[in-house]
Amino acid sequence: MNISQITSEDNLQKYSNIIANKISNGFVIEERNDKLPFAVLSKDGKAVDHGFNFLICCVTLGLWTIPWIYQTYVSSKEKKILVAIDEDGNTFEENCYIG
Repeated sequence: MNISQITSEDNLQKYSNIIANKISNGFVIEERNDKLPFAVLSKDGKAVDHGFNFLICCVTLGLWTIPWIYQTYVSSKEKKILVAIDEDGNTFEENCYIG
């Protein structure tokens, strides 16, 4: 067994570990290709309770507006990520932007 095979096995293990960690954090595999290897994972956004946020906004005299806007536009959106191994054998993770 040569060094490149050991390195590729280590990279595949890192790739598998990243996917397993993402799945345990609530992501779901949408697409996976083990020949290239890459995987596209997605996670649904959180539901925002606007009634509760409005109440907190009134109690804090409008200071809660910024976190409320953040929750509405950032946290509540669906997230997609790409996990892959590049041509150098390094495992990487990137955000997939949804239109």
